[in-house]
Amino acid sequence: MHLVGPDEPPNVIDGALVCDTVAHLPAFEVMHDWVKRFALMADPTRLTILLCIRRAGEICVTDLAAAAQVRDTTASQALRLLRVHEVVEPRRAGRVVYYRLVDDRIRDVLDLIDGPPVVRHAQASSTR
Repeated sequence: MHLVGPDEPPNVIDGALVCDTVAHLPAFEVMHDWVKRFALMADPTRLTILLCIRRAGEICVTDLAAAAQVRDTTASQALRLLRVHEVVEPRRAGRVVYYRLVDDRIRDVLDLIDGPPVVRHAQASSTR
């Protein structure tokens, strides 16, 4: 099936290449999902917050704000948007809310930016 007809515009040099390229574009819904993901990551504050969450694994809002060097209210506002788009998920422990990254596609993109996160192991503290 040719996507460029016999009356193709004069600025097309390789009609077959154009047809093949167009035929392999993802479906509109897939493209739209990626556009939304990139839009969420395009804001420097949200990107910083996502990188911090990815690095920490799970982190409370206050610690996240400190790590991202933003106010708690700024972090909360960004987290609200990320939560609506199902990028992060909250976990409440009493009055403290922790967030973790749940969108694996965004995690993969963040890995390209900052490398895979280092797995942290809890250290036993000595009281002696």
